[in-house]
Amino acid sequence: MVESVRVPILASWERCQTAGLDPERFEVPYTDDLDPTGALVRAAGPVLDRLAGTLSGTRTAVLLTDDRGLVIDRRAAEPPLLPALDRVRLAPGFSYHELHAGTNGIGTALAARQPVRVCGEEHFSAALRGFTCFGVPVRHPVSGRVEGVLDLTSLYGDAHPLMAELARGCALAIEQRLLDECGERERALLHSYLAAEHRATTAASLRLDGAGRFQGVGPPAGLTDGDESALAETAAGLIAAGRREALQLPLSHGRTAHLLCRPLAGGAVVEVSVPGDAGSPGGGTGGSARRPLLVGEAGVGRLAVAARRRLELLSDAALRIGTTLDVSRTAREIVEAAVPRFADHATVDLFCPVLHGTAPVDPGAELRRVAASGAAPGAAYGPHARGEPIRLVPGSPQARALCGGAAVRDTSTGPDGEPRAVIAVPLRARDTLLGVATFQRAAPTEPFADDDLTLARDLAARAAVCIDNARLFTREHHLALELQRSLLPRGVPEQHAVDVAHRYLPAARGRVGGDWFDVIPLSGARVALVVGDVVGHGIHAAAAMGRLRTAAHNFSALDLPPDELLGRLDDLVVRLDDESGTGPGLAGATCLYAVYDPVTRRCQLARAGHPPPALLAPDGEVRFPDLPAGPPLGLGGLPFEAAEFAVPEGSGIVLYTDGLIEGRHLDPDTGMRRLGRALTAVPRGCPPEEVCAALEAALRPAPSADDVVLLVARTRTLDERQVAGWDVPDDPAAVSALRSAITRRLRAWGLDELTFTTELIASELITNAIRHGAGPVRATLLRDRALVFEVADASGTSPRLRRAATTDEGGRGIFLVAQLCRRWGTRYTDRGKVIWTEQQLPA
Repeated sequence: MVESVRVPILASWERCQTAGLDPERFEVPYTDDLDPTGALVRAAGPVLDRLAGTLSGTRTAVLLTDDRGLVIDRRAAEPPLLPALDRVRLAPGFSYHELHAGTNGIGTALAARQPVRVCGEEHFSAALRGFTCFGVPVRHPVSGRVEGVLDLTSLYGDAHPLMAELARGCALAIEQRLLDECGERERALLHSYLAAEHRATTAASLRLDGAGRFQGVGPPAGLTDGDESALAETAAGLIAAGRREALQLPLSHGRTAHLLCRPLAGGAVVEVSVPGDAGSPGGGTGGSARRPLLVGEAGVGRLAVAARRRLELLSDAALRIGTTLDVSRTAREIVEAAVPRFADHATVDLFCPVLHGTAPVDPGAELRRVAASGAAPGAAYGPHARGEPIRLVPGSPQARALCGGAAVRDTSTGPDGEPRAVIAVPLRARDTLLGVATFQRAAPTEPFADDDLTLARDLAARAAVCIDNARLFTREHHLALELQRSLLPRGVPEQHAVDVAHRYLPAARGRVGGDWFDVIPLSGARVALVVGDVVGHGIHAAAAMGRLRTAAHNFSALDLPPDELLGRLDDLVVRLDDESGTGPGLAGATCLYAVYDPVTRRCQLARAGHPPPALLAPDGEVRFPDLPAGPPLGLGGLPFEAAEFAVPEGSGIVLYTDGLIEGRHLDPDTGMRRLGRALTAVPRGCPPEEVCAALEAALRPAPSADDVVLLVARTRTLDERQVAGWDVPDDPAAVSALRSAITRRLRAWGLDELTFTTELIASELITNAIRHGAGPVRATLLRDRALVFEVADASGTSPRLRRAATTDEGGRGIFLVAQLCRRWGTRYTDRGKVIWTEQQLPA
């Protein structure tokens, strides 16, 4: 049942339960302390008369209450309704405040400060469940204060759907009459002032001009809009003070306005003179006659000043709140904007999931105090420090605000035993409840007024959107970071060509970029070292990085030369950008691809717009090889060039992304010189892990606007005793001799278990090379992490695995090879091709 109850009604029930009301017991207090001649009664009288006439013939009662919920007027269109109203004491003098009568159209409208309809069973008290009522708060149009409630009540079965619109319209009419009454008092003040000045005037002559001012009252002619605004603001402040005071106000063009505030009975008037102003009556050229600038009541003036200050606070808050996309920082900006201009103390408590970027799904989730600020240092406003979990007391303003989904104004007792005015506002954005903001005032600060409650709502609404924006950014960042981590290598694969250490250093403020690296074992004991960088940050950059890394990994399986591999990557990026249409593409990504061969001790590299690698020689010399830059990936139609050079054993190959050598105040050339100096300072023979740590300490900018990938590889070589090679004559009879040589080598290595399978593989591959390839033919046997057998020839034709038919005499050789080895493949060289196989070494 509770799930189907409207939110305002459910919030009212919770307030009644917290107050300890009994639904079966109905008692409302009575008082004769009524003001039958008050401003609200005077303004509402004619409106109620017309409303009663409109409802003649219906069973609907018209009731007017004051701001305490006391009924001060009742009009019943039909006498049969009166006994039912009298039984529940719905008559003048009785209080229908929510704390006395429970959920009802009068008390709940006062508590919620908004129109409320309560039907039948929605009443908290059983005695009222036979009625339907609709209450509308009546606000003073100048102060914004709730003066009372206009309520239409009927028996449950007699309710009319037009009750709501009728009540709203009459409440607006009463508010307009209250405003007219303020104008009459202002007219009387001006009349009193002119009479005291012995100026001939009549009530008829005090007419309003087109700007809504009394004729003859206002700033002198010829002033700029800025001057008029400054005069009006200063005059309102003087009237708010309500005392005799004179001051000078600088104006534009070097002029000065002289203002004098003169108290009147019930108000004040501000006079102005501008020396040299010809627009003042009797001033003439160079005259300085005074004229009335503004007349008003001191209380109204104070309201105008307070309203201006509230607007200034909202304007400043719009500039101060949400300057970053950090949830905690945004929460601190809220309390900094509120204290001390709006409250003596402010706190922001958020649900824990919000801090991690997710939306809270459980309204009972743990709250955490994210921000707190007090005007007085050391003041005790609550037991919770920033960062601590919050456990709300049932019935507290914060708990009621979260449960009811509306701002709550109340009083509470602080830790020091002193009463405090409290406003608790739920922080809600995009239908997501994020937490609660609390504002407190203690004596001697004035308690919160109705306008303060509205201001707190506006402040919380703006803050909630900023917090939710920060939450969404945090969620995207976490998703991007998780995506990136899932796409980066989780470890270095087993290989014996290089010793590797790596670093991924994210950018400051948690920005996730598209930097990536890879270490890929290749055939023939070789290894590929890859570093790349995708332009941009966020999920798109992380996803693009994953696509490029996957593509590079797949292309490397083809054993392509570095320049050809980058060419294929470039073609892929162009195709993906074409497919993406108007969406974000991959163009602008950079990549460096290097292949190191521990047998020949040579390294072949190519780069696509990426910074060049650094080579650290065993003797400590550092150099940056002259490697053609190449265009970034995605431009299409441009070739890439590779370079090859010898690498002594124990050399360091340092690959990195531009975040290591570039920055806001650091150009790439200077950054590369810093990298060279940092590498020179590394002690000789340091393992790659220590080299990474040294470079990170020396070069990592703090904070960095870009992420950094660093890959350090220390080269190794295969001992001559681990490599065996034979030149094979172009004669099938040579296969037998080769098998014998392979058997002896395997026996020397202690790999007798692999003799049979290796002989079969060698026989098939050598025979194919002699029959279908072109000389010269060379066979190579490597003992590394696996047993590698390679056959090289000058032909560009590669064998393929196929299923032979039962009647076929051949076509089963490669199938047999594939079954005997763990992996096999073909790579092409500038002299032909190499067919290679790998067999698992025995344990």
